[in-house]
Amino acid sequence: MRNHKLTELNEQAVQYIAVGAAVLGTGGGGDPHIGKLMAMEAIRKYGPVRLLSPEDLEDDALVVPISMIGAPTVMNEKIPSIQQMIKPLDMIEKELGRKVSAIMPIEVGGGNSLVPVITAAERNIPIVDADAMGRAFPESQMVTFYLDGIDCSPITMADERGNGVLMHAIDGVWEERMARAVTIQMGGSASICDYPVTGAQVKQSAIPHTLTLAYEIGKTLFESKELKQNPIEMLLKQLNGYALFQGKAVDIRRRTEGGFTRGEAIFEGTDAKKGRTMTLFFQNEFLLATEDGHSIAITPDLISVLDQDTGMPITTENLKYGARVSVVGFPCDPKWRSPKGLETVGPQYFGYDAPYVPIEQLAAEKGGAE
Repeated sequence: MRNHKLTELNEQAVQYIAVGAAVLGTGGGGDPHIGKLMAMEAIRKYGPVRLLSPEDLEDDALVVPISMIGAPTVMNEKIPSIQQMIKPLDMIEKELGRKVSAIMPIEVGGGNSLVPVITAAERNIPIVDADAMGRAFPESQMVTFYLDGIDCSPITMADERGNGVLMHAIDGVWEERMARAVTIQMGGSASICDYPVTGAQVKQSAIPHTLTLAYEIGKTLFESKELKQNPIEMLLKQLNGYALFQGKAVDIRRRTEGGFTRGEAIFEGTDAKKGRTMTLFFQNEFLLATEDGHSIAITPDLISVLDQDTGMPITTENLKYGARVSVVGFPCDPKWRSPKGLETVGPQYFGYDAPYVPIEQLAAEKGGAE
């Protein structure tokens, strides 16, 4: 899967990662285009960012994830500044009384995969090639660190006005409740550092090499165009994925509610799927896909919406009426299929009345991937 070792992030790498992370981001994680523009600007100004493999970290290194929290639709209108991205890091260093050795993305979804690049470039510190989801999820406790009982505190947040908040939460669930309330007061979008971890904890708990994976996905989608190959077929092969549906968006119901972008999108089938209907349910991320009322992919497995012609990913806030799409699914990291993983990010947690069935099993029940 990893054709070569990626050791630094330059403008080209950022372009590939933006696309690959939007595929892995299952529609969420913030607009990859905005994350890409901000990261590229930071690299132009401060130079490329070093990328460290988790195994290269010292066990006692201090690694801090940095991300944006809130509704992706808001971030599109309220683009964060470099100052807003640095403030939570400065606050966490002050609270812990030590310098951060490396930064990491909390999720490899959409814009949040590239948000750390901005801070890392300005501070000249490396980024770790790992994240705590292997995709994007909407809530603070939905990370592998939470599954392993790692402390989420201290938590630092900042908005574009210069406000900063320091919190200590007893666990990720309480962090989510408090941080979401603060985010709403901060106008629906904020920068956040949480789950400060050691190098040893990154090696134990994080999902490794996901930025390299995002890079490889982006490279595949860009190169398939030049090589005149079908980008979606290439991608499914690369990620052991499944083609779920092909069709046209006929109804999109989207609302910003409780600090999330929530809704449903309905598609009418085309080609082999003519006469069929698919519904996608989302809360920042696509979480459940049904075809004529039957589940075809369920969280925590990944569901991505791709442009039918280019294979380029479409996020929940950029999905438009009339879009012709291919919907694809991929198996999640095995950590999410554990009992605690499913309790944290399974369909019941999000209020969907569908039991979790692995995507491989759903595909086999339908007679294999189509």
